[in-house]
Amino acid sequence: MWERLDLLTELANEADAPSLLSVARSELPRLTEGWRALLAAHEPDEKGNCPECSGRWRQQKSPCSVWRAAYEHLVAGGLAPRPARHLRSAPVTPPVTRTRRAVLRAH
Repeated sequence: MWERLDLLTELANEADAPSLLSVARSELPRLTEGWRALLAAHEPDEKGNCPECSGRWRQQKSPCSVWRAAYEHLVAGGLAPRPARHLRSAPVTPPVTRTRRAVLRAH
């Protein structure tokens, strides 16, 4: 997985225009479908809880870390002002094991 992401980043940064266009046409639909599947798995239930991030004893209110990360990377795009370091919550990156389970379920 990491190698694939590294390859796509390298292509985005270094490929010539025709190659970049070809990669964008083939990979953007796959990436957007992957995001849709991941976000669908984390869609809040009728109580406003994320079914993937919630456990039996602890409910995770929406938006969960997956939705917050998606918003930050896909909507805000780094242009939204970031709060001061002392006002930031914990990193929005979920643990690797949970991420892998969510990605596997999405496919």
